[in-house]
Amino acid sequence: MAHAISAMSPHSPAPSPRIAVHDVTVTDPALVRRAVKAAALGNAMEWFDFGVYSYIAVTLGKVFFPSSSPTAQLLSTFGAFAAAFLVRPVGGMVFGPLGDRIGRQRVLAITMIMMAIGTFAIGLIPSYQVLGMGAPALLLLARLVQGFSTGGEYAGASTFIAEYAPDRRRGFLGSWLEFGTLAGYIGGAGLVTALTALLSDADLVGWGWRIPFLVAGPIGIVGLYLRMRLEETPAFAAEVKKAEQRRPKVRLREMITGQWKAMLLCIGLVLVFNVADYMLLSYMPSYLTSQLKYDATSGLLVVLGVMALMMVVQPFMGALTDRVGRRPVIAAGCVGFLVLSIPALLLIRQGGLLAIGLGMGALGLLLVCFTASMPATLPALFPTRVRYGSLSIGFNVSVSLFGGTTPLAVTALIGVTGNVMMPAYYLMAAAVVGGIAVWFMTESARRPLPGSAPAVGTEREAGELRAAA
Repeated sequence: MAHAISAMSPHSPAPSPRIAVHDVTVTDPALVRRAVKAAALGNAMEWFDFGVYSYIAVTLGKVFFPSSSPTAQLLSTFGAFAAAFLVRPVGGMVFGPLGDRIGRQRVLAITMIMMAIGTFAIGLIPSYQVLGMGAPALLLLARLVQGFSTGGEYAGASTFIAEYAPDRRRGFLGSWLEFGTLAGYIGGAGLVTALTALLSDADLVGWGWRIPFLVAGPIGIVGLYLRMRLEETPAFAAEVKKAEQRRPKVRLREMITGQWKAMLLCIGLVLVFNVADYMLLSYMPSYLTSQLKYDATSGLLVVLGVMALMMVVQPFMGALTDRVGRRPVIAAGCVGFLVLSIPALLLIRQGGLLAIGLGMGALGLLLVCFTASMPATLPALFPTRVRYGSLSIGFNVSVSLFGGTTPLAVTALIGVTGNVMMPAYYLMAAAVVGGIAVWFMTESARRPLPGSAPAVGTEREAGELRAAA
């Protein structure tokens, strides 16, 4: 049987309408770099918008939820934070199937501009003193817009990079997506830290808190420009060709019940990934402030340092998943959280920037096991025909139930039990669930995505595949 080689470039035709087992996609390096850069930069902008909310949560509590109890204010603020996650599955059910029908690139552009609009609107909302109950109501509405748009973001961006990347480098290239996320978090945390250090408490509560949200306007324009310049992925273009130029039509039922095993694995993997992610990057700054009585600036500076460390390690860990596989790296992260969560939190509670830095740094390095591997692991659970839709639904259901609710759940558990070690116990429980998912998942490193042709980076690799077939 002849082996069809399709070289994808900005000017080359779409793949052959008939994709067989021995067909090979030779990716254009320049096009791959542009796709990874645009997806990662767009993700950074998305998570700058989304993350700013959690970094300035204590101040937002004072602006929108007046109360004599700081704990009640923080709970109310994190309640609005968690509410956005309740609509994420709805966004996933809308944007995911849409991405499988009209293409990944168009949907990613839509999610970018919606997130920017929702975040920018927060910066314009009057305070409770001016508008009364209308203020927290408008805040909740803006958060729902953010949550709805984010429902199509991560699954789309990870799918986009995975479908462009050569099989042997999917882990390394996918790791840049979470590199972008960390860059967005650092941008958001850095801006809030600067405002906290430069402004008085009165100015921060009066007007300074608006600045990070208003920045979303120009950021959204830049992100939209980057994503509009992207081209559709080779895998999706091939799927359209197989459908004889018609847009692929997939029922929602096929995306869920037809992929139920992969869906359960996705939910389990995303659970441990996002509980750890939101625990460390969203909740811990408030934990340091509300439980350990550190000033907000010190808490944010520690988290900034941890995220910078994670960014340095991220691409190297991604490359490691290409060599040793995704399963060993994810399993190591689960075991690490199970064994080290309590010692790390005890270090953090011991006080002193060195002890806090060591404890947070240990948790951050364990989190890299997930941030570096998930962008390549999750898309490989589903075939091309339903990849965006199934991944969007599974990812967002898990994030909504377990990830985004982490700050609220842990804050409430500490309030009810009085046990300040709850963050460690919560991480350990998530690690057990993640470990079960890793046990049942299939290794995907250096293998083609399900339903897609093998993808290589050079003609030489394509020749090696032909010789081996």
